[in-house]
Amino acid sequence: MKLVVLGLSLSSSWGNGHATTFRALLKSFARRGHEILFLERDVPWYASQRDLLDPDWCRLEFYPDLAGLGRWREEIAAADAVIVGSYVPEGVEVARRVQDWAQGTTAFYDIDTPVTLAKLERGDFEYLSPAVIPGFDVYLSFTGGPTLRHIESRYGSPMARALYCSVDLDLYGPRDVATRWDLSYLGTYSDDRQPTLERLLLEPARQRPDLRFVVAGPQYPATIDWPANVERIEHCPPADHAAFYSASRFTLNVTRADMIRAGFSPSVRLFEAGACATPIISDRWDGIETLFRPGEEIVLADSAADVLAALETDAAAMGRAARARIDAAHSSDHRAAELEAHLAQAATHKAGTRPVETAEG
Repeated sequence: MKLVVLGLSLSSSWGNGHATTFRALLKSFARRGHEILFLERDVPWYASQRDLLDPDWCRLEFYPDLAGLGRWREEIAAADAVIVGSYVPEGVEVARRVQDWAQGTTAFYDIDTPVTLAKLERGDFEYLSPAVIPGFDVYLSFTGGPTLRHIESRYGSPMARALYCSVDLDLYGPRDVATRWDLSYLGTYSDDRQPTLERLLLEPARQRPDLRFVVAGPQYPATIDWPANVERIEHCPPADHAAFYSASRFTLNVTRADMIRAGFSPSVRLFEAGACATPIISDRWDGIETLFRPGEEIVLADSAADVLAALETDAAAMGRAARARIDAAHSSDHRAAELEAHLAQAATHKAGTRPVETAEG
């Protein structure tokens, strides 16, 4: 298959989760024998922070603006499939051009589904509009469950399918490092996540000063009262994530409010930590039990007491179970196979609904 992807960024993982998502997925997709061209809008905030310029599993090219995208019209037309990602600059117009030029299957890959749908409901068409959704043969979504039917019924998508994030097992796995913390958390500060972090990490830390905790990530306000046994790491780059998780006896997953409301919206942190055989304590949301078995592969916690009870359990056994689940269902190789299947199904559906041409045309 010849695949063209127009995404927010592949070259820079600075300030976005799209790059690492695309890197893991497309690397595995290429490993299945497919040819990939990734087209990225050349913008200054990523140009100055690039950490991948010459991937050996796909061709990465840049376009300066909508007019410059025309240079790639023939490649888009000749592709077997074309994917447009969420948050692509001037994404609505990019979608229109792709739908006009492409001869193969077209897909929208929404790495921000709850945010996208909230924007659509309030008439904010920054990178997607209701008018272009029916023109994509398949809507690939970071959120599964009932949201998929909503996208089909409310916005007229011919086909909506879940394509969750995943983990590249070439980069994530247990590391031979000393255990430094009883419970860790890795994530940028967010107003809507902070109350959960307070309840499930800071309060347990206050109750158990003999245990060690860590919060890694930027933008936390100076006004936060950190207990003395909570270490702060301002930035943990992706290259250090595996060692970070491996040094944690347990790690905490905290979900954004809009993701909780939608359900079926796993964070990549779940899969990264699981790949490192680090047991996970998570807040609750609909659908999490379809990804990990509660009590065996993950701990679901509502209170500080739940967290402290979990910290007394056999971490090694749960970590091994989490890693086994990743190996069975959540690696980037699994997602690449799912992408291949979704595109094939969309192509078949498109061919079946296309009017049959007569000899007269």
